[in-house]
Amino acid sequence: MTDATLRARLESDLRDAMRAGDHQTRDIVRFVLAAIKNAEIDHGRALTPTDEQAVLRRLSKQLADAVEQYRAGKRDDLAQREEAQLAVVQRYLPAALSDEELSALVTSVVTELGANGPKDMARVMPVLMERAGDRADGRRLSAAARGALSAQR
Repeated sequence: MTDATLRARLESDLRDAMRAGDHQTRDIVRFVLAAIKNAEIDHGRALTPTDEQAVLRRLSKQLADAVEQYRAGKRDDLAQREEAQLAVVQRYLPAALSDEELSALVTSVVTELGANGPKDMARVMPVLMERAGDRADGRRLSAAARGALSAQR
């Protein structure tokens, strides 16, 4: 997705949300556009598509962390609001790896590298991060790799 395409899609979705009276989508899309604009100011240039995806991933991670904290604090009302916002942000991110795809990726990397247990985590993780790209976060990759490597003992 190119820079113009993502921005155009966000602006189109903002207009659609405003017309539909969808305040929640309108607010989060505005928030995403503002975050991208702030990142452009910080970088002193227009963002590349990769930079924009990084902004979206950062927002997604922040919202997911907020959901966890609200759930831990027994604030389900706030957690639900953050989950709804997270769902909107995730529309603009590449599709995440399914559990089956993640398991197959971890298995292939562990086999390819000849990893023999948890001590090889440092060798496995960089390859997993590279191959998964934007489709899985580090926490999820780490948990899958740890599980696969522990099973090999």
